[in-house]
Amino acid sequence: MTNMSTDKTPTDLALPDSLDQVRIASLPPAAYYISDFITQKEEEAILDKIASAPKPRWKQLTHRRLQTWPSDLVNNKLIDAPLPPWLNDPIVPRLKSIRSSQDPDSVDLFSDSPHQKPNHVLINEYPPGIGIMPHKDGAAYHPVVCTVSLGASLCLDIYKSKDDGSLEPNPAWRILQEPRSLLITTSDLYTDFLHGIADTTEDVELSESTVANWNLLRSPDNFVGGLNIRKTRTSLTYRDVMKVSKIGGKLGLLQKK
Repeated sequence: MTNMSTDKTPTDLALPDSLDQVRIASLPPAAYYISDFITQKEEEAILDKIASAPKPRWKQLTHRRLQTWPSDLVNNKLIDAPLPPWLNDPIVPRLKSIRSSQDPDSVDLFSDSPHQKPNHVLINEYPPGIGIMPHKDGAAYHPVVCTVSLGASLCLDIYKSKDDGSLEPNPAWRILQEPRSLLITTSDLYTDFLHGIADTTEDVELSESTVANWNLLRSPDNFVGGLNIRKTRTSLTYRDVMKVSKIGGKLGLLQKK
């Protein structure tokens, strides 16, 4: 199998009719993986917009940086504001176009969220060798996470907790995220498990037996030999923040622009 997304147009993307077709079967409920969710031209346009964002938009952490749109959360609440057009289109309409199942009455995965679509995007930039510790996304969000990967591939590690609440030392599963792909996590996988990215320059021992979504990859041949050399990968994490505050309301929140 080869990478066929380079010259694709949006109408050429083979999006599934329903999420049932792209479920990662070896994982607990529920995760879904679409290898070609955006085109290379769309990927490049989004990366250009991220790079040209005003410097105050970037929050610099110790070894990496991020942006939040339309704003940060304060006390688990989001100030009511629209996403910028370049983060809304084409991704949000495309997310809404995919039914949850093949049932004729099936609806999209945000149909029962408070705002019936994502209202918040977290942009994380991961240079080679830099990851993020295992964590849960928490109660501020409706339990559906949609992550679009840009620029490069890496492995997301899924961890179980022990009975005493401590973390198992090794990941229970790995999900390989290719550029232009979409990963959706929801249900038990969202609430009961932790996810993280290892601080490494290489993802190793990649194979059908070690990568949960191997049969859904666009280009498994790219990882023959079981190796992925990390390059800078940018992720767009789309979620619906459940509590939204109007500016000037009771909270009186002030957000930096």
